[in-house]
Amino acid sequence: MGETRDHQLAPRILIRLRLISAFMDQHDQWLIECQKLGFEPSPRRYSQGTVTSEDAAAQIGCDVAQIAKSIVFEGQSCAIVVIASGANKVDRKKKLRAILGYKPKVATPEYVLRETGFAPGGVPPFGHKRRPEILMDRDLFGFEVVWGAAGSSETVFPIPPDLLASISSASIADVRL
Repeated sequence: MGETRDHQLAPRILIRLRLISAFMDQHDQWLIECQKLGFEPSPRRYSQGTVTSEDAAAQIGCDVAQIAKSIVFEGQSCAIVVIASGANKVDRKKKLRAILGYKPKVATPEYVLRETGFAPGGVPPFGHKRRPEILMDRDLFGFEVVWGAAGSSETVFPIPPDLLASISSASIADVRL
């Protein structure tokens, strides 16, 4: 019987990879991005969900201010991701306008998914589909460890704020309303 050639296997491998990625959840996609960055997270999964900062803090057992929520805005040339303390609201009209030079638009769920690769409620602070501009709330540096979404609305991970700023290449800013 004949040998299978590499060029005959390639289409089958591509089909399998496409099927795997279609069924892979967003948390798994984020873990792959972490691996590319050389970061080994310690994610936790909560079946009751961590969609809001309050949900996440209750599940984890931490202060809501320790939640590093990722808020996505529509920028002029790319998405703007603000990693904010769960206790803070972001001042889009004054502070973001002063930082960016314009007031970014509130992103729709479709925009968030298209630009980051993740659905609202599970957007991680880094590892996005397209490279956004990232701003990080300076209030997060008041904690030894903060918790970010790990790609899904059921997963979170702990990280020191200085490491989060470094991995995400975030600009540190006062974004609080």
